[in-house]
Amino acid sequence: MPAADRSGGGDKPGATNFITPEGMKKLQAEIAELWKVERPQVTRDVSWAASLGDRSENADYIYGKKRLREIDRRLRFLGKRVEALTVVRNRVHPEGKVTFGAWVTVEDEDGERARYRVVGPDEFDPNRGWISLRSPMGRALLGKAVGDEVEVVRPRGAASFEVVEVRYAPPEDDTPT
Repeated sequence: MPAADRSGGGDKPGATNFITPEGMKKLQAEIAELWKVERPQVTRDVSWAASLGDRSENADYIYGKKRLREIDRRLRFLGKRVEALTVVRNRVHPEGKVTFGAWVTVEDEDGERARYRVVGPDEFDPNRGWISLRSPMGRALLGKAVGDEVEVVRPRGAASFEVVEVRYAPPEDDTPT
């Protein structure tokens, strides 16, 4: 697997555009929701507002047109992202090393444990412990195995962690520890 792109760019040449199957399903569900539910409803609202006559001071019409532009812009963005992304299915690394999609449990100097899943930048979710492979912790964890020490430079200062577990099957609760 290629090393993580440290530039932070999304569609730049050489950028990592990885996503988990779950992340891709979520993006596709958002596209479907916008196309099949939200856009048709807003279009009906705009048509109704337009039928009322004077559009220059018609707030429903003006807001509806603005919302349609927002929806169309989001659909264009999502369409381009989906085309640029590569779905990576979890495969156990032969040496038990951390790769994209792994759930990793780390322990800090105080004995506090945390579990993270290394995912793409389009699907990180701090509340679930899903971190981008481009984040400081994500970059530090890639390629490490159980027992390895990692040094992470964070905005609040450097910290050391030990990798205590690497798994490729989702934990039962899939929530941070």
